[in-house]
Amino acid sequence: METHLKTRVILLCAGVAALAAVPLALPDGLVNAAISMLIAALFACAYNLLCGHAGMLSFGHSAYFGVGAFATIHAMNALGGTGLLPTPWMPLIGAAGGLLAGLAAGWFSTQRTGAYFAMITLAIAELLHALAPQLRSVFGGEAGISSMRMPAWGLSFGSIAEVYYLTLAWVLASLALLYLLTRTPLGRLALGLRENGHRLRFLGYDVHRIGVLIFALSGMFSGIAGGLQVLSNESANYVVFDTSLSAAVVLNTYIGGVHAFLGPALGAALVTFFGYAVSDLTQSWLLYQGALFVLVIMFMPTGLAGLLELAGGFAKRYGLRAVAPAAGLYLLAGAGCAAAAVFLTELLQRLFSQDYRSLARAAGAWEWPAIALFGREWSPTGVLTWLVPAALAALGWLCWRAASAAAGRLRDAAPAQRDPLAGAMAERRPT
Repeated sequence: METHLKTRVILLCAGVAALAAVPLALPDGLVNAAISMLIAALFACAYNLLCGHAGMLSFGHSAYFGVGAFATIHAMNALGGTGLLPTPWMPLIGAAGGLLAGLAAGWFSTQRTGAYFAMITLAIAELLHALAPQLRSVFGGEAGISSMRMPAWGLSFGSIAEVYYLTLAWVLASLALLYLLTRTPLGRLALGLRENGHRLRFLGYDVHRIGVLIFALSGMFSGIAGGLQVLSNESANYVVFDTSLSAAVVLNTYIGGVHAFLGPALGAALVTFFGYAVSDLTQSWLLYQGALFVLVIMFMPTGLAGLLELAGGFAKRYGLRAVAPAAGLYLLAGAGCAAAAVFLTELLQRLFSQDYRSLARAAGAWEWPAIALFGREWSPTGVLTWLVPAALAALGWLCWRAASAAAGRLRDAAPAQRDPLAGAMAERRPT
């Protein structure tokens, strides 16, 4: 257990060091993307406090992100533009806005559970999204509200590096507080609320009060994320209340894994970077994102964090050298199937596009113009065009079979290990 803890601490320190080195190693465009990844990671972890830790699925968490964002932008414009607080402390205003909104909405929402709770949270977010364009004095209408970061503590906050380090400091501090919160009695009661709320009520706990507190705290950290978004963009628009943001945080959280503390952060960072890197390359990037979500829910219910934990467990049990061949084959299988899916998706997207249909009509009834894809021309009627994805899919399937066989041989060849829990139960069982 001590070795396992040391490994986690070393990995955590290495991750923080890598994040601190981002502005030194990457151009400003990628640093800006890294800021978005950090904010998305904090928002996902704040949401997971409610969804994964307490078992309350919210479909409208963008409301508290948005309230925090607008509270921060108004604080930045206060006192003639000098700001209500120094720039580094501005996310506290977002935290206060998210906390108050979470208390108010949580009191209503937690009156119900399950699907009814989810629908109430969705209705609250939709209500704010509908009202925001009408309340121009508060939300700025369609143009939104703009502001400027004011100098503080000898820093101008005019460079992207200074904004990045401010965001990183707030995200790390918030994640540390979230982690400590899960270890408090309130955090333990939230777990009990997820597992069996009726038993908590039977034991004398005020289940509604616990739910409201967890909801409000989740809204508070979501408000911090919204405040950081405003500090980065120097503007806020009512689009932050859109349901697409609520759907994105649900997707990010479940892709990363709701049962691991940093799982949602991992999912949010990867999906945000994926959108940044791929959205300019293809019009189908949302389809890939949705397909990834479906695959995770169907085949990896513990998310990417659970998959990494499973791989680490296998490496620890059988040894890294013994596991490496099977792991490599699994990676090849995934790469082959993914390449086949991407090839077919991009080919069909171009084949059924309006532009291609216009070219086909201009070429004649029996002419199929070639499709430019991955640096070469592909004929829709050519055998090679459809043979390539079929071969990639077959390669992926063969690698999967080989990897499964290698993993099976590894399990069969490994010496049987005594389960300590099973042994202890057997020793306690009366003869």
